[in-house]
Amino acid sequence: MATQSVPASSPEEAVHIGRDDLPWVEIGNGNKLRVLQIKHGEGLWIVENIFQDGWEVPTHKHTGPVWGFTVSGAWKYKEYDYVNRAGSYLYEPAGSVHTLQCIEDGTQVWFHMTGVNLNLNATGEIESVSDGPGTLQAYYALCEAQGFPEPRVIVE
Repeated sequence: MATQSVPASSPEEAVHIGRDDLPWVEIGNGNKLRVLQIKHGEGLWIVENIFQDGWEVPTHKHTGPVWGFTVSGAWKYKEYDYVNRAGSYLYEPAGSVHTLQCIEDGTQVWFHMTGVNLNLNATGEIESVSDGPGTLQAYYALCEAQGFPEPRVIVE
């Protein structure tokens, strides 16, 4: 699948992506992903996820800040007592380390990230790295494998 970008025609023009313009791709056990925007020069990646109860993202460290907004459902970090519920906003500074756990089926979360996620093993050593370009390539591949047309992600 060739990468298709949707840049603004001028720096002052807004770009709109409707609610149903980008497909949700299955990433396993009913969990889903869609990539909204990648800005290579800034290390920016904006994604949405739908998680099912019991889904866990590996423990990871952020090299840049992250902003998250919970649209529906509930999730938490193993390392903290609070629960993110519909309407919750979360800011994560660069350097934060945590393990995301979903605690309610159909939880939808929007994440705005910069930098990379350093995925850590049980002893805290880097096991793998997740970033915007890699997530975008995986999204394109999953779209193709799941029979969706090429998505028009905003890529700059």
